[in-house]
Amino acid sequence: MSADPIALIVGAGSGLSASLARLFSKEGMRVAIAARDTAKLAALARETGAFAVACDATNALQVEAMLASVEARWGVPDMVVYNASYRARGAFVQLDPKEVARTIEVTAYAGFLVAQAAAKRMLARAAGAAAPDSARQCAGAIFFTGASASVKGYAESAPFAMGKFALRGLAQSMARELQPKGIHVAHFNIDGGIRSAQRPVPPDKPDSLLDPDAIAQTYIDVLKQHRSAWSLEVEVRPWVEHF
Repeated sequence: MSADPIALIVGAGSGLSASLARLFSKEGMRVAIAARDTAKLAALARETGAFAVACDATNALQVEAMLASVEARWGVPDMVVYNASYRARGAFVQLDPKEVARTIEVTAYAGFLVAQAAAKRMLARAAGAAAPDSARQCAGAIFFTGASASVKGYAESAPFAMGKFALRGLAQSMARELQPKGIHVAHFNIDGGIRSAQRPVPPDKPDSLLDPDAIAQTYIDVLKQHRSAWSLEVEVRPWVEHF
């Protein structure tokens, strides 16, 4: 990776992605944050010095434009985190097919579009690098945010499970193809609820929700792994949870 790595977080908001942006910036990375509505990113961009980019990740043209704008500003991202998702809930026989399609489109298909656009650029940069591949720790990293639904479906949440299972399968296939080419692909199973201002930890259940800053630290730890011992999948959950 470069001396001042470039990180792109797609699906940015006030939760985990905000913790990621803060930690990446603290680590000396140049951070780009992308969402359909950049107005909601203004405060985070000011706080972290991040470059906010408008992008509907389900639109291939907008995804290309997003990567191109980051590349024009700083260069090809060294790290891309796909953190966007959408959820439709309800009894299976009552689910709206359009909402199901939207869930899969945002949660999985858009992840493919972002990852493909990023991987093309990372591979091209690695191929044109002056240093031999053996001297490079990593051509780039593409990380996916999963959930409990990545490995187990829940009642009245079939669309989300469909999308997250697909995203996990995408990560596995990409890792087997791209890791030998120097791109570190990893899937993070966030197996539990994430603490937020809107979702505080219940007084009678301390530590029952995941700390978003602690999750972000896990992403950094995986990013810093030596290529001889890369992780493909990491699960994080509260220590008090029964599983």
